[in-house]
Amino acid sequence: MIFENHHIAHRNIVSKLYNFVPEEIQLAVEDFDKILTNHGYHPNGKMFFSMMSDPRDEVMAAEIFLQIEEDYCEIPDELIFFRSYFYVSSMLMTRITEDFNVQSQVKYWELVDYFDSHNIVQLTPVFVEYKTDPSGKHYAEMSVGYGLLPEENS
Repeated sequence: MIFENHHIAHRNIVSKLYNFVPEEIQLAVEDFDKILTNHGYHPNGKMFFSMMSDPRDEVMAAEIFLQIEEDYCEIPDELIFFRSYFYVSSMLMTRITEDFNVQSQVKYWELVDYFDSHNIVQLTPVFVEYKTDPSGKHYAEMSVGYGLLPEENS
């Protein structure tokens, strides 16, 4: 199922661009966490990422985002971006509740098909947020910003 009008909102977000094979995303997250903690920052565990490349590519380009306790971050010699507030609206969203490696491909193509069948266009990269429901079950939300296609002049 795809939900319209979803949004992503977070405070005190730092991000870094990475290239990795999909199976090694955890290594990239651990590297980013280590950079932050070695410089005295305190990630609070909330992580999400955006896919900057085609999900079929062997090597994935992604921007990894971590929320920190501090309200500013600057690390010399590291290309890290800080945003006091991160907000993306007008998004389509679908949930992945099991078998993430297989279902992420399925859900991605469901979003692409939705664009084609509803006369809308993708405006942002695909964002993936890892979440936990109140019962402790883990899931992911895959979201992408959208807009209406311009009307053709007759």
